[in-house]
Parts: sequence; C-alpha cells; structure tokens
Amino acid sequence: MATGPTHTQTRQHLAERAMAALGDTAAAERITVQCARSHHVAAVYTTDAGPVVLTHPGPHAHGSKDFVDTGHHGSRRSDRLDLLDAGRGADDTIPAWCDCGPVDLSRSALRQRLTHPGRTVRLTEL
Repeated sequence: MATGPTHTQTRQHLAERAMAALGDTAAAERITVQCARSHHVAAVYTTDAGPVVLTHPGPHAHGSKDFVDTGHHGSRRSDRLDLLDAGRGADDTIPAWCDCGPVDLSRSALRQRLTHPGRTVRLTEL
C-alpha cells in the first residue's frame, strides 16, 4: 500500500515552490528573527502562497568565506521552509537553530508580529 506525502511535507513543498517563484527575496522579507546575541534564527517572507517561514535547523556557515563544518561523507541539513499558516491541527511550534543552540518559534506569535511595524524581531519579543 503506497502512502502519499504528509500534510507537513505538502505544506513544505508549497513553501519551497512559493520561495522559488520569488524573484527578489530581500524585497519579500517581512521579518527577520534574531536571538539576544543577534544571531539569525529565521525569516518570514510574503509569497503568493501566504507567509513562508525559513529556519536553519542546525549549524551553518555565516558568509561567503565560511565553510560548513561537515566531515567527509557528511551531509549538511538544508534550510527548512514552511507555510506560516499551517492549518488546523498543525503544531504551533517551528524548530529553529542559532549559534546559541536550538530554539522553538511560535507560528501564532510570528503571525501576530506580522501586524506590527519593524522588520527585526528578537526572540524575547515573541
């Protein structure tokens, strides 16, 4: 018996397609989330599919001259994209990561923050 994609996988696929369709992601960025030490945690973008949240699920490079600290035959986990409006029954928690360690973001807090002015949001404000 073949099983289809889960609701989460479908949502993430829609978010990936919506982000790929954006020409200029900088113009579409509505929120950037930072920890208290100004590490980048996540970003929320306006897309045709609705708000999309991008998180980093683990250690990552920080610039064009930085390299991911991955051993031979290792794999780097890619950024995680998901629709901010996940629908009924979806978990409110979005896992993310910064140099301080793992954090959990709240979908409802990010949605509420979209109505406020200002682009940079600290984790303490969510």
